Amino acid sequence: MVDTRFHRFAGPVAIGALLTELGFPELAADLTNANGIVGGVSELELAAADELVLAAHASYTEDLARTSAGFAIVHPVLREKAPSHTQVIVTPKAHILFAQILDRLYPSSTRSVIAGGRDDLGAPIFERDVTIGSNVVVGNGVEIGRGTVIGANTVIGPGVTIGRNSVIAANCTIDCAHLGNDVVLHSGVRVGTEGFGWLDHGQGNRKIPQLGRVIVQDRVEIGANSTIDRGALGDTVIGEGTKIDNLVQIGHNCRIGRSCLIAAMSGLSGSTVVEDGVLLGGGVGTSGHLRIGAGSVVYGRAAVTKDWPAGSKLAGAPAQDAKDFWRELAALRKISKGDKRG
Repeated sequence: MVDTRFHRFAGPVAIGALLTELGFPELAADLTNANGIVGGVSELELAAADELVLAAHASYTEDLARTSAGFAIVHPVLREKAPSHTQVIVTPKAHILFAQILDRLYPSSTRSVIAGGRDDLGAPIFERDVTIGSNVVVGNGVEIGRGTVIGANTVIGPGVTIGRNSVIAANCTIDCAHLGNDVVLHSGVRVGTEGFGWLDHGQGNRKIPQLGRVIVQDRVEIGANSTIDRGALGDTVIGEGTKIDNLVQIGHNCRIGRSCLIAAMSGLSGSTVVEDGVLLGGGVGTSGHLRIGAGSVVYGRAAVTKDWPAGSKLAGAPAQDAKDFWRELAALRKISKGDKRG
């Protein structure tokens, strides 16, 4: 579900009234119970009985069949896959309708570190021995643990929590995020920035509201000028003990495991899963919606385009088994130089 510490909910509202208001009375007319109340929006696997979910294509089939959601916007091919307790709103433009509903239920004016006072969250709470540098901006509802240091000119958005004995250097911004203990952010880090999500690609470029969070677990260190986007609905997660170098981009809904090392200039596209103990060399990129297994090593400048199992060693673009990559490279060099024997 959407964390209302960060995104105000403009509901609850009856599903029929919501669809009619957005200009879809024909979809409201097809409902079995137009008076059902929408109490929030969530992911398929986490939804409660009063929440609305999205199932836009076939990859959602299994999660849709198991969902507890009361309402689902589904593509026509998934009409029969929803459980009996879920009311379905069927449209070939499921993702676009879902984005419109998100904009209505969580207005864009509430999604910024500089938006509204959020007086409903109360004053910030500091444990003892917290050090705050000059020109720091701290939003309402922020909680900062004992012994944490906040550097000059840093901006901490409403509702953010930071654990104990953490160091947040100068000129950082933190929004829509929960940070653990002993976390280090170097200068210029951006945590909780809006994810890069769009519909109607190359034409209207319609923005998908980014209503998720960033979860940074204990003992994570993030290098200067790196950026970590918040999830679209769920969480972007950085696992305990992971170390991220300077100038790294982590896309929305990425999940980085424990004790990973990610070198400078790497970029992970949305929904990349990096399991525990993975090492990514400088300039590594991923195409998103893929998994790199635990203990894998990805050599510098590699471009990962598909899932790889635990213990993989990858090189090249597109990435392949490193031994195959070096073997092919040696063969090409031999061909290019010619056979000079005799």
